[in-house]
Amino acid sequence: MEYKDYYNLLGVDKNATQRDIKKAYRKLARECHPDVNPGDKSAEARFKEINEAYEALGDPEKRQKYDALGTSWQQWQRTGRDPRGFDWGKWSAGGQQGGRRVHVEYGDLGDLFGGSGAFSDFFRTIFGGAGGPGGYTQRPRSRRGQDLEQPIEITLEEAYNSTKRLLQMDGRRLEVKIPAGVDTGSRVRISGKGAPGLDGGPAGDLYLRISVLPHGTFERKGDDLYCKVPVDLYTAVLGGEVAVPTLKGRVMLKIPPETPEGKSFRLKGLGMSNLKNPKAKGDLYAEVTIALPRHLSKQEKELFAQLAVLRSQ
Repeated sequence: MEYKDYYNLLGVDKNATQRDIKKAYRKLARECHPDVNPGDKSAEARFKEINEAYEALGDPEKRQKYDALGTSWQQWQRTGRDPRGFDWGKWSAGGQQGGRRVHVEYGDLGDLFGGSGAFSDFFRTIFGGAGGPGGYTQRPRSRRGQDLEQPIEITLEEAYNSTKRLLQMDGRRLEVKIPAGVDTGSRVRISGKGAPGLDGGPAGDLYLRISVLPHGTFERKGDDLYCKVPVDLYTAVLGGEVAVPTLKGRVMLKIPPETPEGKSFRLKGLGMSNLKNPKAKGDLYAEVTIALPRHLSKQEKELFAQLAVLRSQ
């Protein structure tokens, strides 16, 4: 049976702290994980060795036994004797317990590669692994619950003020808050309200996928709002005030004399709430549309005719 140098596999010194061992393991596991290296058999084999090494060195009890074995093995080698003659029996797990289970953050070998066979003969001889009393048995790994997504439709007014929804999910009644400033495409995270975890793992998260319904008055662009404001001909020519709709109610806008069609006025801070900073507001842009008078009387038509003559001179 071949001796496994777990320190060398993790690239750490024999005097490394448990923190150093964990740090080295996490780095190597990220690099060699099968999800990162799909179809790469060498990376898969390396990942199995890294996990096995951490199973041994990440548990102080196993590490102590492994260090004692290593010292004995090195002494045997220094004598120049045949490695095949080394007495593994005194180091085998036998009826001893295999120590506490080390949590492997990047996937249990049993999950990825199938049961205790994922460990080498060396590991199973020293720490057990056949299962049953005294053997090293892989325990179920706790798993985080699945994230869930729920589409939600809201009005522009609800997006401006914030709102709530009552959801029915898997027999649960859940009231969720939708913050002010959301837009179509926004995803609102509700922590811990996704699918339940497995074997004591935490629940996943719930994501609300927002769609803001079209509005009859306002067009939204980011945090700014745009609307058209009808202005009668006389106010456009002579000046005056008109009422402008906003999501907070109507406000009065001063119209200068001789205001042309299409003129846009900026009303600062009367747009949408900012999602990241609700106290910050976008602006409202009111575009003037000239409303021509209709159903003119005979006298009004005569006055317009006189005006046309004056303008032509």
